Amino acid sequence: MKAGTNLEKVLESGGFAVTAEAGPPRGAVPSVIQRKGELLKASCDALNVTDNQTAIVRMSSISGCILLKQLGVDPVMQMVCRDRNRIALQSDILGAIALGIGNVLCLTGDHQKFGDHPSAKGVFDLDSIQLIQMLSQMRDEKKFLSGEKISGEVPLFIGAAENPYADPFEYRVLRLVKKVKAGADFIQAQAIFDVGKFTKWMETVTDRGLDKEIHILAGVIPIRSAGMARYMRDNVPGISVPDEIVTRMEDAKDTREEGLKICLEIIEQIKDIPGVHGIHIMAVAWEDIVPTIVEKAGLLPRPLI
Repeated sequence: MKAGTNLEKVLESGGFAVTAEAGPPRGAVPSVIQRKGELLKASCDALNVTDNQTAIVRMSSISGCILLKQLGVDPVMQMVCRDRNRIALQSDILGAIALGIGNVLCLTGDHQKFGDHPSAKGVFDLDSIQLIQMLSQMRDEKKFLSGEKISGEVPLFIGAAENPYADPFEYRVLRLVKKVKAGADFIQAQAIFDVGKFTKWMETVTDRGLDKEIHILAGVIPIRSAGMARYMRDNVPGISVPDEIVTRMEDAKDTREEGLKICLEIIEQIKDIPGVHGIHIMAVAWEDIVPTIVEKAGLLPRPLI
């Protein structure tokens, strides 16, 4: 049973979806999430709530999703395998569904050594593909991973992340195939700066007909400064930032304006790539720019379905 979420309806109807992130705070103040929800709800079809991203403790994803739902926003609950075993994962999914959350993004999770509790014990009972498969079984067969029956329906719209740039490039599409077979409904891809390489990856996707089986949303990050561009190029694994973009940011008189311009250029190119069904905007500590990006990209108004 599918979830009937707004995101699912937009994608299943053939629309070009727009999602963004509403990162939870390092505290219990609900207004942080509420402000982001109010800011972004008119320009996005759904908002991701991250799950202790980069292994740093934050308000739980499920709590952030409930705060967004109270504002009329369709949330995407991110769920990582780092912190929970299969019992806790299944329990949290049932709780989320009971609270009206239908979109779930399955992730393995950043290793705890990169976060603020490096000595924490990692769980990693499952990986992201196994998590997708487990949620698919819960939804489609109404069975727990143990094989025991679940009482009632388990409506879910299951998502996953994918990185078109990681090496070896030739095998990236095979990882996507595994996620499709496991039961994923949509993919939010890593941030796209090298559009040419992303286009080649999408060609391997469409050649296999995978775009008919799963909805792919291309990730975009608006760059605020030349330093940010250099840092992503030199230090962030899995992101391919061409030197040309770094040079443009270094030469710009107004770096934020140039970063916005680059982001809009990338979106225009992405919209023309066969098989791409939307964008996922990751405006790192710059959420205020998202409505401007969506408007200037010609993606307003969002569909009311």
